[in-house]
Amino acid sequence: METKKLYYLNPFLKEFSAKVLTCEAAKTGWEVVLDQTIFYPEGGGQPADHGTLGGVNVLDVYEKNGVVFHICENSVEIGETVTGQLDWIRRFDHMQQHSGEHILSGILCETHGCDNVGFHMGADTVTIDYNISISWEQALEAERRANEYIWADVSIDISFPTPEELKSIDYRSKKALTGQVRIVAFPGADCCACCGTHVLRSGQVGLVKILSCQKFREGARLEILCGGRAFALLSTTWEQSRAVGRRLSVKPQDTAEAVERLEMELNAAKAGLTRLEDALIARIAAQEAGRGNTLLFQPTLRPDGARKLADAVSRTCGGLAAVFAGEDGQYQYALLRADGEDIAPLVKTMNTALQGRGGGRNGFAQGSVQARQAEIEAFFKGVF
Repeated sequence: METKKLYYLNPFLKEFSAKVLTCEAAKTGWEVVLDQTIFYPEGGGQPADHGTLGGVNVLDVYEKNGVVFHICENSVEIGETVTGQLDWIRRFDHMQQHSGEHILSGILCETHGCDNVGFHMGADTVTIDYNISISWEQALEAERRANEYIWADVSIDISFPTPEELKSIDYRSKKALTGQVRIVAFPGADCCACCGTHVLRSGQVGLVKILSCQKFREGARLEILCGGRAFALLSTTWEQSRAVGRRLSVKPQDTAEAVERLEMELNAAKAGLTRLEDALIARIAAQEAGRGNTLLFQPTLRPDGARKLADAVSRTCGGLAAVFAGEDGQYQYALLRADGEDIAPLVKTMNTALQGRGGGRNGFAQGSVQARQAEIEAFFKGVF
């Protein structure tokens, strides 16, 4: 006997009573069948409801041949009447996401002649796939219209039309349907075959926010948030903008421009630092001219600074240039011979002696060592 689906009669029911028809052990818990239920089974891209039955946790719900199976943490007594309580926060979140997706998809499909070919309601975001390319500007225009529709607080129409009635209804569907079809209509925005739970009025969705619009296969994938999820994200984002604004002494809505100015200043400072470093490298290279094998220690340099210094010194010293940059006990190194003579055996021995990592070829090697300056000097004293 098919389970009576109370979630279709009233999706806002939070508690109910039902008779336990079966309770059988399963891999993930106990499979419980009731004569009626408010627990929505996973389907149509919408996750299953959670909650309790007679105080026992309901971990998952699925439907097979019209029968709804509740996966419970423990067993319940067959023949008993139990009280079920819904995790309402989870259910209402799913209703907001699903209804918001319908409104947005209906507007996009009607405006651009596309089809919704995929829908997934994740724990964090909702993704929707369409079979045509959609630009970011087109997505934002659909978002604007969807929110205007939500704020109009339109009543939702859900029906189970007869086969004859269905022939006269223009509705969306991701796949060919058989048997009884349930039509969820958002008048003026969407009409779609759907088995999910929905709000009663569009205003209960609250808000739709598109997070991204990306090319996906031959079409586009939108990532969205609705209702409470959208509000939570926007609230967090606003608080972050406020914090950044305080640091930059600007209003939260002006942080992007302030960051752009800061980035320009930083790039100018980096360019100035590079010029100073290049001048220092040239000066050191001149000082080491003709000295043969050379060992140099420097404070921490910019990325690739040790290599640049070793390269410059190797061209003037006439031997091996060994540069160690960093703090005593932890150095980045660059070893280089301008003549390209193989230094691989030397580097291997050095890494072993000085707890080093790295290597190279054609007269060049770079890496790091965990050793003090005195230890490095002692090693190269034996080499030079």
